[in-house]
Amino acid sequence: MSRDLMYSDEIQELVVDAYQGLDAPGGPGTRFYTDEQLAAVPAGAAEWALGVGAPLAWADLGAGEAVADLGCGAGIDTLLAAALVAPTGWAVGVDFLPEMVERARAFAAQAGADNAEFHRAQMESLPLPNASVDVIISNGSINLSARKSRVLAEAYRVLRPGGRLCVTDLTIREEELPSEILTHPSAWAG
Repeated sequence: MSRDLMYSDEIQELVVDAYQGLDAPGGPGTRFYTDEQLAAVPAGAAEWALGVGAPLAWADLGAGEAVADLGCGAGIDTLLAAALVAPTGWAVGVDFLPEMVERARAFAAQAGADNAEFHRAQMESLPLPNASVDVIISNGSINLSARKSRVLAEAYRVLRPGGRLCVTDLTIREEELPSEILTHPSAWAG
């Protein structure tokens, strides 16, 4: 059995509990966006910016491209990507929390982002056809999965030949941390 399959249900429950417990988080991830980017999205999308970096800074998106955002949360990166690939491109955000998908859809409607869509799904099982996207982005989400190798396999499956994967995320050096920290719920969902 692959190491990343162990305790996946328990880890997913920890992540759900942590994110469902948030109330108006204040946009801790906004520090990674320019003032221009923040002005281009609804204030609520910025309020719910929980990412750990700026994958779009490296994604080199162009008009007409198809983009998938894994673990999109309330959709800030998906909405920014949708604007960059418009008018003929599209962006799809995937998140497994229904609350986040509802928020993202509402923010997309506020922004008038007709080329952005959001699906409640797991990034380990993407609701996208094979070879259907040019770019995959993810901002602080793959680390939340207990099945990281499965996430990467799905990314490979849906990327077109020559497609790009642009991820900002957190990593740890397991050998440097005591087991009580590695197994603490906040290590997975904090």
